[in-house]
Formats: sequence, C-alpha cells, structure tokens
Amino acid sequence: MKIKYLSSASVLIQDGNSSILTDPWFVDGEFYGSWNNYPPCTVNLNELENIDGIYISHIHPDHFSVKTLKKMNKTIPVFIHKFHADFLKRGIERLGFNVIEVEHNTRINIKDDLHIRILAADNCDPSLCLKYFGCGIAEKTFGSTTIDTLCAIDNDNEVIINTNDCPFQIAEASASKIKNYYKKINFLLFGYSSATAYPQCFELSDDELQKSQQEIVKKFLSQGESYINLLKPDFYMPFAGRYVLGGKNSNLEKRRAKIELEDALDYFQNSSIIDHTLQKGLILNQNSIFDIASGQSDQKYIPIDKEEKNHYIETELFTRKYDYENDEDPKIDDFLNLIPKCHERFESKRNQLNFSSNTKILIHLPENKILLLHPNDSSPEIIQKQNTENFNQYLSIKTDFRLLYRLMRGPQYAHWNNAEIGSHLKFSRKPNIYERGLFYCLNFFHS
Repeated sequence: MKIKYLSSASVLIQDGNSSILTDPWFVDGEFYGSWNNYPPCTVNLNELENIDGIYISHIHPDHFSVKTLKKMNKTIPVFIHKFHADFLKRGIERLGFNVIEVEHNTRINIKDDLHIRILAADNCDPSLCLKYFGCGIAEKTFGSTTIDTLCAIDNDNEVIINTNDCPFQIAEASASKIKNYYKKINFLLFGYSSATAYPQCFELSDDELQKSQQEIVKKFLSQGESYINLLKPDFYMPFAGRYVLGGKNSNLEKRRAKIELEDALDYFQNSSIIDHTLQKGLILNQNSIFDIASGQSDQKYIPIDKEEKNHYIETELFTRKYDYENDEDPKIDDFLNLIPKCHERFESKRNQLNFSSNTKILIHLPENKILLLHPNDSSPEIIQKQNTENFNQYLSIKTDFRLLYRLMRGPQYAHWNNAEIGSHLKFSRKPNIYERGLFYCLNFFHS
C-alpha cells in the first residue's frame, strides 16, 4: 500500500487499482470561515474523480468538510461508522452521496483486496480533548457520545491505522481491539495537537497562558507516545490538526497551544519511551507519497518557513471574511424574541442531565446588555453590563452579534461547538475551572 499526504487529516491510501480517501478537507474557511490549511492546499480534485471510497471519521468540519465535498464526485461511496444518531449520515446524503454505514469493529471490503474496519471512540470526556461544548448533540447523559472514530485499512498483508482526533484515553479500548486483531501494524497515523478554543479565546494572564500552552502541547504529544507504544507500528506519522486561523481573529494564532508538525516529529524521535529500533517516524510534504513495502517516500520533507507562514497569515488570511460577516446586524429585539425558546431548550437539557450550578452565565448582547442565565431553575434576566462587575462566579461569553444570532436561531445556522472550535467565542470565567454541564446545556441554547 501507498500513502499520499494531502492536507490535515486527509490522506489517499492506494493498493494496486484500489483507493480510499480519508477526511477530505481541501477548501479553506471551515468552522464558519476561520480554519484554513497551511501550507496552502494544492490538491487537484480532478485526480480524485475515480477513487473507490471516502472515509469520514466524524462530523467536525475539518473532517466532514461540506465545502470540499460539494466539489467532489457524488458517485464515490462514503464510509462512516454506524452511529447511534444519524446526523452525520443525513448531512452527507444531503450533498448527494451514497453513505455506507459500517457496524462497530466490522471489516468490510472497499474494492479488490482493500478493506476498512471502523471503531467508535468510547467514554467521551471533553476535558480530554478540550472541546468544551462537547460534540454529542444527542447525548442524554454525561456518558459516551461515540462522536469520533478510528479505523484500520488493510489489504490482507499490510495494515494502516488512523486514529484521527481520538484522544488516547478515550480510544484506548478500541485501539487495543485493533492491536489484538492484527498481528502486525505497518503504519500509524495519529493527531498531535489540540483543536480547541483554550487557551487563545480565554481571558488569562501571561503566566496562565504560557503554562496552559505548555501543558496542552505536552498532553497531546504524550497521547501520541501512548498510541505508538500500544500499537507498535513499523512507521508512524503525526498528522491532523494542521490548520491556521484566518479572518479578524487570526491574531489569536500566536496564543494557540500548538507546535509545528516537524517539531512534533522531533519530539517523538527523541522520546525516551519509544523503541526507535522498531518504530520509525516520518512526515510528508503535501502530495508526497510513502510506499510501505519499500519504506521510502518520493520526496525529502521540507520544513515550514515560520516567517513565510506568519506573512501569509498577516497578508492573505487576515483579509478573509467569515461566513456570517455578510449578515445584517441584529437588533436587541431580535435576541429578546428568541430568548424564551432558547431558555426552554436549555432548561430541558439541564433537567435531563440533572445538572445545577451557582455559576452565572453572561452572554453579551447589543446596546451593552447582558443576558444572565442561572443554571438552577431561575428565569433568565437582561441586565446592564456594568451590573456584572461584582459577580464572583461566572462564565462570560462574547462573540460577533451576527454569529450569536445564528447560534440562537439553531444548529442549521450555527452550532455552539463549532463556533468554539473555530475560535469565534471569547470567554472569561471566574474561577478558571471547566464546568462540563454549563457547556453541554449551552449546546441547546437555541430556538
């Protein structure tokens, strides 16, 4: 088998005349316009017209990229896990594709000798992946959402494992099943970085920011080490999460908890807990190919020029507009009309989870107004901004009012989780502690 690296979590896996593409994201501007590829994507979609399948791991837009899939051949079958909720399936079908749902841990044929096995990630816990709103919009408890998946692709002889965005602590059980099924794993693809709004979108001191950045980077690198040590592949490649922020929030890029891909590889190659005589790390240029049989790539990797990257962000990406920036500016009355239904849904989810908190939720509205939510059965209030100065336990959320109006109108316009991941929401909280229930309930604060 051969692996061609395309962008972020997207690779083309080829075996003879058979092929499957993973998580295609080639069109900039996902997460309402803020996420962009770097290096700039040069994938030729015409070369992907006749592939035999597409694997989409989960619903986040850098994996399920609507903007990309709209440009692709709709006769290509799309393989996904058979999730409990069918929102990913319906989303792909709306684009005109035929979706093949794969039962958990079931190996099915793609074409000729090429097969795929898809496993759901278990024991979902947003404190591990740091996507604070959580991803399971159908979740009924604080249990598993099976929102993400990992997969094994094989040709009866060689095996490629793709863990996507799955944090090791969530997916260890599923990864162990794969390890027990295959005698040998030839190639491992795994994520190496965070895709979260923390810390760049949170009000933190310089010391808190630096500490958070270091802790998060180390956390995700440690997860990569754990995957390598569990699966013991011949070769491994960190990938996925290789994005840069554009638009008016591109200045947050320097506050993100991130390192360059080559710095991640350097960490793994110098790790004292990886057996470097057995596991060899590599990364590929965009459109470069690695041949598993020969153990060779067709190009020498070219490291990112950081000055060139910063120049591209400042001159090219900064000028780009977000999806909602062409909307009309909403008025305060537009929000007041939505609040009753939003609060009804919020309360329904809060009661469903049996969650209560003394933390006040402050959502900034036009005209220096604040929407005050009490997650404890009390009614919402509209107060003046200056009346919040003495609050000692709160979560404050600011965003562009045009996006907020979309969020409050419903997920078909914008979803809180995607707005957070896209770095569109600015947070301040006191104390600086993550309350999972607050964010889960806010997912349902829409009409």
